[in-house]
Amino acid sequence: MKLTKKFLMLVTMLGLLSMFSFGQAAATATTKKDSATASDKKSDMASEKKAAKANLVDINSATKDELTALPGIGDAYSQKIIDGRPYSNKSQLLSKEILPKATYEGVKSHIVAKHAPKEGKMAKSSKMDHDHMGSDDSTKPAPKK
Repeated sequence: MKLTKKFLMLVTMLGLLSMFSFGQAAATATTKKDSATASDKKSDMASEKKAAKANLVDINSATKDELTALPGIGDAYSQKIIDGRPYSNKSQLLSKEILPKATYEGVKSHIVAKHAPKEGKMAKSSKMDHDHMGSDDSTKPAPKK
């Protein structure tokens, strides 16, 4: 009888231990699925941010129709935005009093102010190109002999 009790105790202990190990394996599998799902969500969010950034309207180059498509912007505001160009940043829509604060708050996540190349720099570089274009001395005074 003593041997039977010991055998039953051993089987019971092994059963209990095996339950813990199976439970741990299931928890590990669930954790792996959760981490995979979290990384998928992160990559989805990153691609959404990239798509949203690509869909931003540049207030320095947008057409009147593109501006009118923004929430809260009608024909009058879109024309004011065009007339107030160029903008170094989008908050200038407020500082130049182009848009009221409430309207600006509605569109600020949809717009960007990309910087156009400065005319002074272009003129300077084109002058440099002209100076180095060749040996056309017709505009230079003739050397004295």
